[in-house]
Amino acid sequence: MTLALVAALVPNSADARQRRGIRADANPSALIATELAFAREAGEKGQWTAFHDYAADNAVMFVPQQVAANDWLKKRANPPQAVTWEPHAVWMSCDGTLGVTKGAWQRPDGTSGYFTTVWRKQKNGAYKWELDQGDALAQPLAAPEMISGDVADCSRASPPEIPAAAGRTVGWSDDKTLQWIVEVKPDNSRSFKVNRWTGRGYQEVLRSDVAAAK
Repeated sequence: MTLALVAALVPNSADARQRRGIRADANPSALIATELAFAREAGEKGQWTAFHDYAADNAVMFVPQQVAANDWLKKRANPPQAVTWEPHAVWMSCDGTLGVTKGAWQRPDGTSGYFTTVWRKQKNGAYKWELDQGDALAQPLAAPEMISGDVADCSRASPPEIPAAAGRTVGWSDDKTLQWIVEVKPDNSRSFKVNRWTGRGYQEVLRSDVAAAK
């Protein structure tokens, strides 16, 4: 499936960002290209090989319990046929240091579902994923005509205090304009959400809840 990327929704102009002295490096197209290359490598080199190659050092995934991805992946042989997937939407911080993609996946047995992946910009400018999660769906996720891109406001963010809690992990972009939170319960059910800075506060732009595995 080939999807076009729409122009990113940037709520203020480049001139305004320069006046505020903020470095605005968001590039949703680059992140979509990374996601597509990730999916392509899975088909060419093997599913878990691709997951390992694109994983950040601190990456976590759910199987269904939360695990350190690199430790888990190095013990896994690639399946005969890889899962396939395609991104539908991307959210990015103003500075481009953090992005989140959402899309649809399909297994060879016909099972389908959705994924959300958190991507962190590395020192060399490449993106690697630091969290990957999703769930199966009763019906395939409908594909959009175009991939949507949404960039956080570039004014100075005012992050709230997030109290520590068992099973809760919070991640931020360097400029604090994009945040993700995952909360895992003892039964391995979880919630995942993404908040972006609007210039006046944080708006929830993505949320998913995954029930405990039966």
